[in-house]
Amino acid sequence: METKLNELKSRLTEVYELRCVTALLNWDQATYMPEGGAAARGRQMAVLEKLSHEKLTDPAIGQLLDALQSDEESLPYDSDEAGLIRVARKEFDRATRVPAEFVAEMTNHFSDTYQVWIQARPANDFSMVKPYLEKTLDYSRRFAEYFEYDHIADPLIDAFAMEGYQTETIRGLFSDLREQLVPLVKQVTAQEPADDSCLRQTFPEQQQWDFGLKVIRELGYDFNRGRQDKTHHPFMTKFSLGDVRITTRLKENYLAESLFSTIHEAGHAMYEQGIRVDLEGSLLAEGTSSGVHESQSRLWENIVGRSRGFWEHFYPQLQETFPEQLKTVSLDTFHRAINKVEPSLIRTDADELTYNLHVMIRFDLEVDMLEGKLAVKDLPEAWRERYKRDLGVFDPGDRDGVLQDVHWHFGPIGGMFQGYTLGNILSAQYYEAALKAHPEIPDQIRQGRFDTLHGWLRENIYQHGAKYTAQELTERATGSPLTIDPYVRYLKTKFGELYAL
Repeated sequence: METKLNELKSRLTEVYELRCVTALLNWDQATYMPEGGAAARGRQMAVLEKLSHEKLTDPAIGQLLDALQSDEESLPYDSDEAGLIRVARKEFDRATRVPAEFVAEMTNHFSDTYQVWIQARPANDFSMVKPYLEKTLDYSRRFAEYFEYDHIADPLIDAFAMEGYQTETIRGLFSDLREQLVPLVKQVTAQEPADDSCLRQTFPEQQQWDFGLKVIRELGYDFNRGRQDKTHHPFMTKFSLGDVRITTRLKENYLAESLFSTIHEAGHAMYEQGIRVDLEGSLLAEGTSSGVHESQSRLWENIVGRSRGFWEHFYPQLQETFPEQLKTVSLDTFHRAINKVEPSLIRTDADELTYNLHVMIRFDLEVDMLEGKLAVKDLPEAWRERYKRDLGVFDPGDRDGVLQDVHWHFGPIGGMFQGYTLGNILSAQYYEAALKAHPEIPDQIRQGRFDTLHGWLRENIYQHGAKYTAQELTERATGSPLTIDPYVRYLKTKFGELYAL
């Protein structure tokens, strides 16, 4: 068994390393690559994705997995070896359904589409991306057709969001959450909106940048194994467990943009930096799902980063950084400003109460496109109608409408957006479990101490990497499967206090 396992590990390490190199090219394309490199970059990434796919689907890996099947039964379920075999079998079975040529072709297309999107959005011109998006929809459908499914979106959700979750599961979860959220949103928005003018002054970019770096260093982001750069749409990426990078974007006239983007991406990065180093090079050395990954970014960004206790520690330092802008602004005013509830056009700027409504809109539109009920050419108008109906906001343009998110322009349609709401739900469930184990965490946050919370997350979430599914990890960490109850309690408590409900 040891010989077979070692050979399996060796082969899978090559897949892992190729994925890391592809991530490096993606990062460069989104940060420093000149526009002239776009065409070649698409070809380069297509070659790497094809090579990675071919290595993963090598019949020798299938033979090793078959040979290890009987041995696996003798291994403890919690062992790294058993976890590696499970994950390898899952990835092998999925990958062998999809031809390598298709993977390369689709990757090249996504690279081309991203370059068009970064021009189309500032130009407010959906027509530029329309033919590319139509092709993306075709690729997304073709990907799904390689699998058996009850709904065409199911293979995309299983592959890119949460293993084992299906369209109907997501719909039911969203329905239950909407039932709880909508009345709360109405209660809060019936009041006068919080004054957030203190956030909309002139804040020099370099000072914003430096303050953001200071915050995430205190939270636990390790700059010896990471760095931050600027990009069009913030993201985290990993080239190894020793090189986990984040990006952000800044607006001189809006302080919250960079600050909370930086904390959000650092949350993703701390997850990856917290994976056990001895898992490096294996398929276990990554987060277990996009939903769990988002739980970490949203936990640090919102539950911690928008809490009053957090700012009892950091606000005096922020006032020192921007004395002219904030010296007369009280902590209460600032805290209400960063938690202002107001329906808006932009998902990434949305408050915690309305944020999930943005996700639900995108999920519904994706499903309609995949089902053939909505044509790409009609997407901008459908988008505007849903925003008008669900959030009461309207913008005739596309820059802050259908073009605002990068997701459909660097990946498939379907499988991504629901991960954000799943992450919100899980963030509260994990935080509640951490508080049960360590009731002192809120007091420590007020003192600028984050090591206990960070340590609990590292012990219960981070270190395991992909060894357990999202469902298994959640039950191990919290004692129950995913549930909306802690999230609803968190929102009702927080905004009940802020708005005296």
